[in-house]
Amino acid sequence: MGVPAFFRWLSRKYASIVVHCVEEKGKECNGVCIPVDTTKPNPNEVEFDNLYLDMNGIIHPCTHPEDKAAPKNEDEMMVAIFEYIDRLFNIVRPRRVLYMAIDGVAPRAKMNQQRSRRFRASKEGAELVEEKTRIREEVIGKGGYLPPDEIKERFDSNCITPGTEFMDNLAQCLRYYVAERISNDPGWKNVTVILSDASVPGEGEHKIMDYIRRQRAQPNHDPNTHHCLCGADADLIMLGLATHEPNFTIIREEFKPNKPRPCALCNQVGHEIKECQGVAREKQGEHDEFAGSMPGSEQEFIFIRLCVLREYLARELTMASLPFPFDFERSIDDWVFMCFFVGNDFLPHLPSLEIREGAIDRLVTIYKDVVHKTGGYVTHNGYVDLERVELIMQAVGVAEDNIFKKRKEDDEGFKRRMKEKKKRMKNERGPAHLTSGQFSPQALGRRDKPDAVNNARHQAFDMRMQSNKDAAQSLKASMKNGGNSAGASGSTDGRGVKRKANDSDSEPEPEDDVRLWEDGWRQRYYKTKFDVEATDDDFRQKVVRSYVEGLCWVLRYYYQGCASWKWYFPFHYAPFASDFKDIKGMFDDFEKDTKPFKPLEQLMGVFPAASGNFLPPTWRSLMSSPDSAIIDFYPDDFAIDLNGKKYAWQGVALLPFVDERRLWAALADVYPDLTTEEQRRNSLGSDLMFVGKSHPLFDFIHELYRTESNEDTEIPAELCHGIQGLLNLDGKPILPDQPVTSPIPTLRDIAHNSAIGVKFRDPAFEKDFVFKAVLLSGAKMPSAVLKPGDWEKGNRQPWRPQTSFNQHRQPAHLDQSGFRALGHSMNRNQHGGRGGGGEVNKAADNSLSNIPGRTAYWERLRPTSSPSTLVSSSSSSTVAAAGVTAGIEPRRLRALRTSRTSRTRAAGGRLLPLLSSRGGYQQGFDDRRENRGQHHQGYGSRGFPAPPPSRRYDWNN
Repeated sequence: MGVPAFFRWLSRKYASIVVHCVEEKGKECNGVCIPVDTTKPNPNEVEFDNLYLDMNGIIHPCTHPEDKAAPKNEDEMMVAIFEYIDRLFNIVRPRRVLYMAIDGVAPRAKMNQQRSRRFRASKEGAELVEEKTRIREEVIGKGGYLPPDEIKERFDSNCITPGTEFMDNLAQCLRYYVAERISNDPGWKNVTVILSDASVPGEGEHKIMDYIRRQRAQPNHDPNTHHCLCGADADLIMLGLATHEPNFTIIREEFKPNKPRPCALCNQVGHEIKECQGVAREKQGEHDEFAGSMPGSEQEFIFIRLCVLREYLARELTMASLPFPFDFERSIDDWVFMCFFVGNDFLPHLPSLEIREGAIDRLVTIYKDVVHKTGGYVTHNGYVDLERVELIMQAVGVAEDNIFKKRKEDDEGFKRRMKEKKKRMKNERGPAHLTSGQFSPQALGRRDKPDAVNNARHQAFDMRMQSNKDAAQSLKASMKNGGNSAGASGSTDGRGVKRKANDSDSEPEPEDDVRLWEDGWRQRYYKTKFDVEATDDDFRQKVVRSYVEGLCWVLRYYYQGCASWKWYFPFHYAPFASDFKDIKGMFDDFEKDTKPFKPLEQLMGVFPAASGNFLPPTWRSLMSSPDSAIIDFYPDDFAIDLNGKKYAWQGVALLPFVDERRLWAALADVYPDLTTEEQRRNSLGSDLMFVGKSHPLFDFIHELYRTESNEDTEIPAELCHGIQGLLNLDGKPILPDQPVTSPIPTLRDIAHNSAIGVKFRDPAFEKDFVFKAVLLSGAKMPSAVLKPGDWEKGNRQPWRPQTSFNQHRQPAHLDQSGFRALGHSMNRNQHGGRGGGGEVNKAADNSLSNIPGRTAYWERLRPTSSPSTLVSSSSSSTVAAAGVTAGIEPRRLRALRTSRTSRTRAAGGRLLPLLSSRGGYQQGFDDRRENRGQHHQGYGSRGFPAPPPSRRYDWNN
């Protein structure tokens, strides 16, 4: 989950860390999509060595997406996951390692959060079904028409948990996917692929971090390895900093707020389910060819450059006049540790620290003062100096009262501004007798963006005809619904009813019994949240001790690995900062040699009873039987404490904590009922390594299978880019020249397999070994990106962050010939009115109508495939030419180009921008790719030369 609002705060404060990804697309030829050649230089002008995929961040959006239609079955989900990995591989193009890590059994500290999320998901799913049924009856009762409710089983996202059949099937599908890619894609042939599926214990991102830590400790590790980690969790930024690798980049989906979502009832965009009125669907396109498609373009990706973030932090954390030499790497570790106080997956955040209120900046200011006073840093190699932590907490505690009062003032000010805004909007809405919402009158011109009208009479006639069509459709809808109409005698829609005094435009505010902004907040907090008196010092010390243990556990988890599989924070709420007194002796060390849960045991610990169908029958009965000894672990309903927040997802789910001793005692009676297959899924597995025939390590692994060596064998570092570890034979291996059966019926078997798979284990170390949090010897720091002007946004020059890996890339602009063409056309047609604008739309629509949907690469693996037509090459020239001859003002022309480009991308095509660049870089995408093989000199050396003026783009070559 990460830290809420952390990335938004970070990207706004340190803007240059974000770079938009350049993604090269495949071409279509005779109905077949030709994949991108990933052996060519990276179009982002930087070469990555290792790509790490936190797979759960891929699995969730592929199985139950929010911005497009969900897959119809499990096979489509698997193909969607394959295509998502293909996009990432195409963008990053790793040259050495691809590491795919799926969440396995998590530590006990994380299981509490997993339990809360899964109980919430089950509860929200049931509430959504009830709400849909209720609103459907209301809308149909008023004469509205809704499409028939499809009877299909709702996908339970809780199945994305280790131990389920879904995750076991996913592991088998990924084995097939890797073998297919290594056998058929040239970009994969020399890459070492490591797959850590859900049977391997540990969270995905922490399995990746453990791999990096252990490889860094090897003598053959390359200290200048360029890492790229894919994941959406904000805590990946802190994990990347904790590696102390100079070249570390994170790739994630670009977050676009306010993306339209379809109504769950009518599948139309523009309103929520509670506002649905059952209006007939508007025609999508001239011939309704876009019916059923969701608006919006393909999700884009961004890079987060941690090397640039290190530059920012070096500026911010550098301290002068220290009584000891300044160590930037140590200050990075302290900064990561302070971020834990504002929230993480294992501890609730302190009540007085909110990221939105500048909590991290406040902590940094206090930290600098503490370092000067104590003469040392707060952390070292993942271990905490509690005496110095206490000084920071006491400094925060002094300001707690003022923080709470300021928070209340800001909240009241925000509510006041929102109330005034609603009042202004209501006054601007018009007379009360006019309808609003979906039935509101529209201005002449386009519905969403009114334009000037040449012939108002004709326009008004068209609108009346459209209204007649809408009325006819509504009448048909009423007849389909059994003749019910809004005017039926037994129905009421609220018209003519006098408004009650307690009606209000604002939503009811949740009751806050703590009132932190008033005196006595400490007593009310402990009484309300913990049901104890604030004078109970022993209890408060107990809460503080557990929180201190949690801080030590989390930091150890980030820097050394899991210190204890069984530790967890046993409270729903955190103490106050001012409660951290005399904490130096509160923590000694964690219990040694703890073991993780088994997969089915974790399912029993995190699943609600509604998801019991993923468990064996006798295990499932423990969740629902009244005679079960652990029935109290699975409440049918539970309270959600908003805890000062506005939305339920921000609140605290008050669920009982699972007592593992009681759980294991109850499971002892049902363990004998497991089948052989269930016993296999309940066991812990190991990582798998895959290489192709052209890989230097291939012959070594093949010899292990030929000699049937069952002992752990060390990897020769010279054969695998310095990677070291232990290899062992796989029980069901993927072997070269042997066919690989496809687990997905729509994809073909691999007849000529070139991949080989073997079990892989990271290098082992002594139990007390401490991984050093330092820069390795020989590490070369990347060139500085930030300039002095990047620190001062208010200087004379306009502040602009660097938006690419190449520091010398110039922004796109219209050249002189473009301005001359526009000026000449506008002067010639300035009296032409809007007639040309219609021709632009018409011409562009005609060109767009010839663009088919993009044929996925996986179509070539299907037993049968249907050819599709080639992409029209005239769309960009049509728009540009029509815009020039129409006399459209430049702003309108840019908006038109943007609109047409987004629509074309959604349909699978691409419009060529009418732009060029000072340095010749912003040329057509394919020209950059063709020239890159000749002119690529590294990602920071020089730009690309401009093509000759007479060159034309040929999309068919």
